[in-house]
Amino acid sequence: MIVIEDLTKKFGPFTAVDRIGFSVSRGEVLGFLGPNGAGKSTTMKMITGFLAPSAGSARVCGHDIVTSTLAAQREIGYLPEGAPAYGDMTARGFLAFIARVRRLGGVEAAKAIDRAVEATELGGVLEQPIDTLSKGFRRRVGLAQAILHNPPVLIMDEPTDGLDPNQKFEVRKLIGRMAAEKAIVISTHILEEVDAICTRALIIDRGRVVADGTPGALMARSRYHNAVSLTLGGQTTVAVAERLRHIPGIASIEVTPRGEETTFTLFPEHARESDTLLVDAVARIAREENWPVRALYGEPGRLDEVFRNLTRSDTASSSAVNGKDAA
Repeated sequence: MIVIEDLTKKFGPFTAVDRIGFSVSRGEVLGFLGPNGAGKSTTMKMITGFLAPSAGSARVCGHDIVTSTLAAQREIGYLPEGAPAYGDMTARGFLAFIARVRRLGGVEAAKAIDRAVEATELGGVLEQPIDTLSKGFRRRVGLAQAILHNPPVLIMDEPTDGLDPNQKFEVRKLIGRMAAEKAIVISTHILEEVDAICTRALIIDRGRVVADGTPGALMARSRYHNAVSLTLGGQTTVAVAERLRHIPGIASIEVTPRGEETTFTLFPEHARESDTLLVDAVARIAREENWPVRALYGEPGRLDEVFRNLTRSDTASSSAVNGKDAA
């Protein structure tokens, strides 16, 4: 549905996007991640035809975004950064305008608007000027216009920005319902969103791809993968840590006090092995010692740690080869 090859954007001597390449198939929800200034929004603007690439190509449903711009854009629903709209229009008037832009008229336009309004829960603010709406409602108006024409490809820049937790939950459910029939790209800085709704995550840094894989595969690269976390209340830290160190297969222990609780993170000698036996061993000792356990679980890994490791060093971006992580 989306095929990107060697996509590049330069602004004078500065290279904002450097030979990015990836593809997105129907049924995939791609989380597009990177620190501020990494090139995420610039890439999205090139895919959607709002910026011309300096080199490389982007094809949407077989249409080249440069040579067949309108044909490609007809297949795209785009929610830009900030969800720009005409503030003096009402929400209903703006959606009617978008319907005309999308060449929808009469009953077809009315049905499309009704579907988008219902999906984004905008019914209560349809007659208000967009400038008078909260940031969250403006975002939902932007989302409604993106899905109005039921496009096969959705490109969304921070779709839940400005929404409260309940609204975020509803938007994520909406994306989940649409995912099977569409190719969806979501730029986000909310890492929990990647785990919640994305089937795949792509991380860029300094305009280059540094990682591409499922959320689970990326978390498996974390040092916390298969570690065990134990949280206790009111215990003597030294005595507990000393007891835990006698468990076979423990490489190290991190101790993190939090108020009246303390969390012990146990790292196994072989991080790729299953954490099940280690969790069982910790649980058995906790029962024997009658410790007040608040939480005990195996760590799948921490995406935020992987993200920091890939994007904070001077060498992170140079490890990318042919759009794939070389690590």
